[in-house]
Amino acid sequence: MISDAGVDAGGVHLDRAIDDFVLYLTVERGFSPHTIRAYRTDLAALATFAELRGHTTTDALSLDLLRDWLWSGTQAGLARSTIARHSASARSFTAWLARTGAGTVDPGVRLRSPKPGRTLPRVINRSQMQELLGSLALRAEHGAPTALRDLAVIELLYASGLRVSELVGLDVGDVDLDRLTVRVTGKGGKERVVPFGVPAQGAIVDYIRRARPVLAAAPAASKTAAQTAAAARAAAQSSPQSRPSSSPAPSALFLGTRRTRLGVRAVYRLVASLLVEFPGAGPAGPHALRHTAATHLLDGGADLRAVQEMLGHSSLGTTQIYTHVSAERLKQSYRTAHPRA
Repeated sequence: MISDAGVDAGGVHLDRAIDDFVLYLTVERGFSPHTIRAYRTDLAALATFAELRGHTTTDALSLDLLRDWLWSGTQAGLARSTIARHSASARSFTAWLARTGAGTVDPGVRLRSPKPGRTLPRVINRSQMQELLGSLALRAEHGAPTALRDLAVIELLYASGLRVSELVGLDVGDVDLDRLTVRVTGKGGKERVVPFGVPAQGAIVDYIRRARPVLAAAPAASKTAAQTAAAARAAAQSSPQSRPSSSPAPSALFLGTRRTRLGVRAVYRLVASLLVEFPGAGPAGPHALRHTAATHLLDGGADLRAVQEMLGHSSLGTTQIYTHVSAERLKQSYRTAHPRA
């Protein structure tokens, strides 16, 4: 919170106010790092826009300035969803400034923005998913650590409908292989337990036993792949007493090739490379697998509220918009429920 001593007749410097606001979102609201980055990026753009017009303090944040900022983004060709997010960030910021006394009024309360257009990711049909998973399983038969990991990643994404940030944030201890559940930390730091199926269990077990120790033992990047494999074989054949106790492996479930946690971009590249082989419109990132999982659950008769809990949506309305009901399921529901069907 901004102290009274830091507020003068000219307001607080925007950079300082933004830093304090981000600290508030992090400590008091518990927002995720991804959300924090989005707020900081949006507000830094607002501060830059204000500075170009000769304003550097919070008292310059008028409704006209905010509207001009959004309009400039529209003229620059930003998507409606981006403009809507900018507007939401500005409204949250100015409301916080008014509450903390850094602003005498809240100019953002009257700020309006276009409703973001919803572009649903593509849905992979069941036969395509079987083909995709089958191709990954064939690659993994040779025992390459990254192939085993990729199979486990895709199986878990499809089985659980996790967000990609939730997947890469998993630690080994978050997975209960006996109960077939995974504990994830979603948006707003909320924890939930999500089930997965037997095929995902098998892929994860295989990855943990055969691939993860190799990735965790990978030496520095200067070593070749052959040296990495040789070191892994030597470690596997040595006795536990002879193995070095220093440099423990990271706790992350999914590891990259340099002993570090697998990153979001790496998962995006993996999914995009797999989906390029299949026809269909819409983004080809990990969210397509999340949307596919939810759609297949609904097509199979799953309760909408159960899907909501699984996906970690705070509002049922979000789930209703996010998931769609296939034409076949709609026809079946009509034939079952309508008296004149």
